[in-house]
Amino acid sequence: MSIVLAFSGGLDTSFCVPYLSETYDTSVVTVTVDTGGVDAAEADAIEARAYDLGAAKHVLVDGRDELYADHLSYLIKGNVLRGDVYPLCVGPERVVQARGIVDVAQQVGAEAVAHGSTGAGNDQVRFDVALQILGGDDVEILAPIRELGLSREDSTAFLTERGFDVPADTTSYSINRGLWGTTIGGKETHTTHEPLPDDAYPDTVSPAEAPDTPLELTIDFEKGLPVALDGEAMDGVALIETLNTLGAQHGVGRDIHVGDTILGIKGRVGFEAPAPLILIQAHQELEKIVLTKWQRYQKDHLADFYGMLLHEAQHFDPVMRDVEAFLDSSQEVVTGSVTIQLYKGHIAVQGCTSPHSMFDASTAKYGEEHALWDGRDAEGFTKLAGVHAKLALKARTDSVDAAAPQA
Repeated sequence: MSIVLAFSGGLDTSFCVPYLSETYDTSVVTVTVDTGGVDAAEADAIEARAYDLGAAKHVLVDGRDELYADHLSYLIKGNVLRGDVYPLCVGPERVVQARGIVDVAQQVGAEAVAHGSTGAGNDQVRFDVALQILGGDDVEILAPIRELGLSREDSTAFLTERGFDVPADTTSYSINRGLWGTTIGGKETHTTHEPLPDDAYPDTVSPAEAPDTPLELTIDFEKGLPVALDGEAMDGVALIETLNTLGAQHGVGRDIHVGDTILGIKGRVGFEAPAPLILIQAHQELEKIVLTKWQRYQKDHLADFYGMLLHEAQHFDPVMRDVEAFLDSSQEVVTGSVTIQLYKGHIAVQGCTSPHSMFDASTAKYGEEHALWDGRDAEGFTKLAGVHAKLALKARTDSVDAAAPQA
């Protein structure tokens, strides 16, 4: 029996390598699926960590393009922010990582796959659901941290007893870096009121320490997706990575989100996600000038539903393909350029243009001139616009009067 382990190099997955090897007396193959945030130096460090812990083999899989094509593209098209705050940094990553783990498990003939999720969080559900669907009934799923009910202090003690080094900040904060953002969990996120300290954010500068000069950028979109930055054509992954770097330098993207977990409890997490917040704000503004109000209204509802299901491990439900078809259709005219300004943690849209803009000053200027109607048309419209409310008010007033006792 061999075991394929989803390995990040963090505390919990580091615990899993020697634990699985000792407990099951078998070889452990570690797999790191890069969904962003893993540069060459980090990849080398993760590989070295895996072998130091006793892994028989380590595999690095680049999942960034898959993550963008299958997931992030739809989060951009839908302007998806959970609770109007959080850009779903982690949920889609787990689907891509599960697929990479199953692929390696099939290649090496492993009989079991494992992950380092706890029994209290969302990731255990995301991994289990995806692994069950992708791996089938023949693959056993192991989750040692969940099964043993270990705390971060327990995992640290296990590793130090065996002579493995555990960085102090690994025990204090749980950090998950990804293309779509970095999540941060620690003692402050176990409360509803304490902010994360500045040094808990690994990549963004404090807004107070950001440059005093604003940075202006122009993002070009084609059919709802970003294709160029300041006139330079880029693929989606490169553009997101560039925006993450630029946004981080200007203190953009920090926040804390409180939401409902898959298990029904409330959860709180810190995050830094410069590129998602920049892209969604820019994309949303472009949609305002090219989509009808009913397209945007319906899109908002479906996108919120889509984000909820993706967050709750339901990527494989067929309804998700239905919503994606709607989102694709809605983006046919979402082409244009958006100029944004980054300044000390703030994102401000300066303006946008599109060949499909419905903002037509030749037909009407809001509050000033109009060419599609005259004053009599407007007067008639104002009378009709209030008819339903007027009739409802009259009906309720009449019913109250009729029910009142007569003198």
